[in-house]
Amino acid sequence: MRLAYQNQDSTKVETSLLLINELYAIEDYTKALLFIDQTSELSKTLNYEKGLAETNYIKALIFNNQNDQNNAVANFESARSYFMAIKDTLGIAKVNNNLGVIEIQRGNYKKGLQNSLSAISIFEEKDLKDDLSKAYNNLAEAYYNTNKLDKALQYNKKALSVREELDDLEGMKYSLKNLGLLYALKNDYRRSIDNYERMLTLLDPQEDQDIRGEIMPSLGKSYLAIEDTDKAADYLREGLRYSRRQKDDLGILKSLNAFGELNTKNRNLKLAENQLLEALKIARRLGNDEELLYNLKLNRDLDSRRGFYEDAFNWQNQYYELKEKLDKEKLAAIPVPDNSTEEAQIETPPLIESTKTEEPEKAVITSEKKQDILLVYGLIAGLVFITALLIFSYLKGSKDSKAAKTLTKSNKELSLKNLQLEEVNQVKDKLFSIVSHDLKDSISSIKAFLDLLKDGGISKDEFNDLIPELSENANNASSLLFNLLNWSKSQMQNLQPKPELFNIQEVFQIKMSLIEKKVNDKGIILIDESRREFVYADRSMLEIVIQNLITNAVKFTGKGDVITVSNQDYNGKVLICVEDTGIGISEENQKKLFNAKKNFTTIGTENEKGTGLGLTICKDLVELNNGRIWVESTPNIGSKFFIELPKAALSE
Repeated sequence: MRLAYQNQDSTKVETSLLLINELYAIEDYTKALLFIDQTSELSKTLNYEKGLAETNYIKALIFNNQNDQNNAVANFESARSYFMAIKDTLGIAKVNNNLGVIEIQRGNYKKGLQNSLSAISIFEEKDLKDDLSKAYNNLAEAYYNTNKLDKALQYNKKALSVREELDDLEGMKYSLKNLGLLYALKNDYRRSIDNYERMLTLLDPQEDQDIRGEIMPSLGKSYLAIEDTDKAADYLREGLRYSRRQKDDLGILKSLNAFGELNTKNRNLKLAENQLLEALKIARRLGNDEELLYNLKLNRDLDSRRGFYEDAFNWQNQYYELKEKLDKEKLAAIPVPDNSTEEAQIETPPLIESTKTEEPEKAVITSEKKQDILLVYGLIAGLVFITALLIFSYLKGSKDSKAAKTLTKSNKELSLKNLQLEEVNQVKDKLFSIVSHDLKDSISSIKAFLDLLKDGGISKDEFNDLIPELSENANNASSLLFNLLNWSKSQMQNLQPKPELFNIQEVFQIKMSLIEKKVNDKGIILIDESRREFVYADRSMLEIVIQNLITNAVKFTGKGDVITVSNQDYNGKVLICVEDTGIGISEENQKKLFNAKKNFTTIGTENEKGTGLGLTICKDLVELNNGRIWVESTPNIGSKFFIELPKAALSE
């Protein structure tokens, strides 16, 4: 009623603004907007720019709270124009700070920083601590999202300091959590722990359970990094228990990943495998690339420690492919200035784009990262070649040595040994020819692209197109070496099985997760009909066999084809089947599949290369475990590969 008794002058506008602010404070936005429209019209009639500035500002705040960012930005910019006209630097600063928040939320970090930086000097000068706290937090978030961790730390510390002065408990919790995360990213785990632990002391046992559950995995990871495994286990256990109770998939994912790392370090490898497999499924379902990247690294480390080098290499390929994608996304963020408020003067319209060109720097960074990837591939191929040569040299020496010892025996034994040695040498020579040719092709290809890159002979777009081919070359070389290593071990009779009872379904699940991306890329349907059943065999050997069979199925199928894995009880044994609806195998070629001397290999549906060694190794490994392997196939219909293995130890 105060407004009705006042004259239509600026005093009435000021009184109306007081009422509008009261309505905004109690979140009665409908009435507030009604009075804003009336007050704005009155201000226009009186040509009262301060009233127009304030009404547009509050209207923008309301739209922002209602998640109507477009209208919020339009009204903030209108308010800023009026504040600039009356030279109200504080009003400009408040508008810029709010615009900074919106631009940062939109991912426009450069604009967000410009706006927030322009506001801070005014807030500092006028000692407006609440506004300073928000501005510091905006800057910290923008710098974090543009990977400038030192700057993010600097402004999070400033925000924490102001929030401590204001006794802002919620703000302190938020800043301490951010500091814990940032110090962990900088590998300063003790400071990370200090901030997380301090945050825990501020939490309410009843009201802050969600926050506590959220930071438990992060705190556990930091303790794990400083080798305090007992505390790491305590925090991770609490975090996992809470997340499962709350059905918080992200919390479960983080806890399982960290637990997987802990159990790998403690050599609880079976437990680590189960935890990482569950985490992998959750990460892919949630589309959480950061945790998926961490999971791929942990799976690589786990399989490397177990001696499953082919699996480890597959995990590594997936890791670097995802890492490159994430690096590209980070580089796509607009670079932001590191300087202070001189970069965004208050009197200058702060949303004007900088004319400084950032592309050259971006191109250099991208090129350097990709060059590093190529160098890694080149080193891998080179090491593969050297290792292969050493294997053949050792194999030849070993066989010759055995043959020499046999010469002292009877002439009959000598003739037999010479015949065996001749057969082995024939196979070895054939394999050496294959290895030399395939590795030479891979290394020559990688070297050619490196030379082009060094001489500036390829563009950025052309280079991007070459990455999959280079990765495939490295994969082929690695696969060749892997198969060759296992074959050479079996030929030297050093490959002794260590049978145990294990669930075959778990092996299927792990191996299918490794080829999931390739299956999706080729448009293949993968069906898992496996069931829980125990096999008595050397698990690592059988994993090699299953990996080869599934990889072959993917190789010889195309879009719309189906791959099915299954197992069943058969005459008291376990019958494993990997079936596909691919191109099939002729009866003549089926006879060559398991014979190393024939060296039979064909090109896949997408011209994938093979070595001709995989199925030979599968046969050797299955037979070493008292089993048998065979194939049933019809051209253009598909193939079924069967493995029969015992369920228990054979009686002597």
